[in-house]
Amino acid sequence: MSTTHRHPAESPQPSQGGSAELPPNHVTPEVLEREQTRWTPLRIALWVGIALLGGVAWVMIAFARGESVNAIWFVFAAVCSYFIAYRFYSKFIELKLTRPDDRRATPAEYHANGKDYMPTDRRVLYGHHFAAIAGAGPLVGPVLAAQMGYLPGTIWIIVGVILAGAVQDYLVLFFSMRRGGRSLGQMAREELGVVGGYAAIVATLAIMIIIVAILALVVVNALGESPWGVFSVGMTIPIALFMGVYLRYLRPGRVMEVSVIGFVLLMLVIVAGGWVADTELGSQLFTLDRVTLAWCVIGYGFVAAVLPVWLLLSPRDYLSTFMKVGTILLLAAAIVVVRPEITVPAVSEFAGRSDGPVFTGSLFPFLFVTIACGALSGFHALIASGTTPKMIEKERQARFIGYGGMLMESFVAIMALVAAVSIDRGIYFAMNASPAATMGTVEGAAAFVNSLGLSGVHVTPELLQGTADAVGEETIVSRTGGAPTLAVGLSHIMQQWFGGVSMMSFWYHFAIMFEALFILTAVDAGTRVARFMLTDTLGNFFPRFRDVNWRTGAWLTTAIMVAGWGTILILGVTDPLGGINTFYPLFGIANQLLAAIALAVCLAIAANLHRFKYLWIIMLPLLFDVLVTVTGSWQKIFSSDPKVGYWANHGAFKDALAQGKTSFGTAKNVEAMEAVVRNTFVQGTLSVLFVVLTIVVVVMGVVETVKALRGRGRGTHEDPVVESRFYAPSGLVAMPSEKALEKQWRALPLEQRTPTGGGHH
Repeated sequence: MSTTHRHPAESPQPSQGGSAELPPNHVTPEVLEREQTRWTPLRIALWVGIALLGGVAWVMIAFARGESVNAIWFVFAAVCSYFIAYRFYSKFIELKLTRPDDRRATPAEYHANGKDYMPTDRRVLYGHHFAAIAGAGPLVGPVLAAQMGYLPGTIWIIVGVILAGAVQDYLVLFFSMRRGGRSLGQMAREELGVVGGYAAIVATLAIMIIIVAILALVVVNALGESPWGVFSVGMTIPIALFMGVYLRYLRPGRVMEVSVIGFVLLMLVIVAGGWVADTELGSQLFTLDRVTLAWCVIGYGFVAAVLPVWLLLSPRDYLSTFMKVGTILLLAAAIVVVRPEITVPAVSEFAGRSDGPVFTGSLFPFLFVTIACGALSGFHALIASGTTPKMIEKERQARFIGYGGMLMESFVAIMALVAAVSIDRGIYFAMNASPAATMGTVEGAAAFVNSLGLSGVHVTPELLQGTADAVGEETIVSRTGGAPTLAVGLSHIMQQWFGGVSMMSFWYHFAIMFEALFILTAVDAGTRVARFMLTDTLGNFFPRFRDVNWRTGAWLTTAIMVAGWGTILILGVTDPLGGINTFYPLFGIANQLLAAIALAVCLAIAANLHRFKYLWIIMLPLLFDVLVTVTGSWQKIFSSDPKVGYWANHGAFKDALAQGKTSFGTAKNVEAMEAVVRNTFVQGTLSVLFVVLTIVVVVMGVVETVKALRGRGRGTHEDPVVESRFYAPSGLVAMPSEKALEKQWRALPLEQRTPTGGGHH
């Protein structure tokens, strides 16, 4: 990949049209602007209506203090806020900060190789990108954060995504696309110099391995001993392969056609999963223990990362998006129809304390760290500088895919929060308290929850057992991690709309399978992105790795990264404490630290582009994120409370072992106590490493920004301008001028209108 060092004002401009024999390669920006900003009376009335509805919804959530609040207001507040943010704020960022130019070819066009670099229909790519970024975080984090009440989480999920999360995703995607699809670490190396660059590379590689391992561990835990889930999730692989071949060879360009086929097949395997699980043979074949499942996920991760992107990864992620978005929209519709009443307090008793039964730590900073991906996620920056920039057709599509994709993930988080706060508070705490607190029994759980002294909460063993029976589980006590709580909440709302109590078991298992499918897509995309990151890093020392067509290098780097996260996954699956306890606490802080690294790199790039007047767009979320993550890391490293601090907990268990104790705290035997000592050492050490590396990167980002302000910046590292030789619309729905130009291109033979002689068009 070529690199240039030009002042932004010196960038050569491509010619206005395409080639002489081809239609224009873009719609004139002025024409698009007129179509998008024509304020007819109907359009004015529509936006006034959206603003008023959103305003009323926010008033009801934030200020109404009756006995309960209707869940419908959460849907309206979120959707109206997203519409306004996308239409106005993201457009402002596009006009002032990114300034896309559809005359320029993207890396998908000028590096097209049919494997990693592949121009992909914007709707299919939106599906891939959303499926790749939407992992465990937006499902699990908001459920755990419900401990603090509904208001703090709701505000951060909606306001945070508009000003921070979606901004980061859009900017990283755009800047990576302009640089040939380079990884976040490699962009940091070019923009921040040797110290900041290598600090970012080490941090991103280490955090990526841990994130993918945790995502894989959540999948294994969700599918373990679940033949229905294993069959249905497994069948999405051959369906995706069929879709990939169909769209590339059988019916090129028929996106809607293959979408309908894929959706029908997906619904069939979901229903068939229940039938298969009820047969003796099916139960034997698809009931897999967690270690076997872990090896299956490791094998899948490797294969998915090395196969051509059009064959498995892109269609499977697109297919998963139907399931993900469909389920969330179905839940939103059910909330509007059923209108469940939320009796949870806006701000709970635990908001001002640090000894909550679900997670320990104060509201600031741990609420923001716990919610993670629903509002701001560093993992997204790795996807946005990984697979997506290598597949995007046109520069203007980056806003729809980057900013729009993150808004959809935030909506997932809001729906997860509503599902969690819609169930009985007593059941919520019984499900999410540790086994040490509840003793793993309905009697112990009832006694523990009642001892919390929560206003209006009284739980009986019969209520807990009755709920477990209704959802077809032996027990719901101490089903920690967030996913089971979300499944109970979803089934509780859906059964009021479809089927009644007798359907709760179906909806519960549907939700569990939905969550596993949701997270697995982040594992395969994450593995491919990890490979890109390692390839970029090794390319600094061994230039052969820079060759995007060198398949041996792709296989080698994939194997190294899969071995990294696979080792942690196997350790987690075989851990006596369940594994998730070891690394999940690291996930939130590491993820947010990664976001700080991404925003610092974006700040330096924007400064070197001389966009000084609009640097506040990046500085605002960067300052808040650094404040949250450094405070959280400080408390996790230095707190003397064993419930909060890693080293305090490490010391407490080490002393207990030295005193000859055979059980201590949550550990019931010596083996478990030794595991806690080992786990807390790993957690504490990595916490120190991550926060130090992040501070180095942020400081270097600020230094480079100051240099640019003083006229001593590094210039731009964008790839040289290549004129585009095809056209594609920018948003979900094409504007009239875009449709007219698209019609001209569709009249051409297929090999003339696609840079690879075929593809997703």
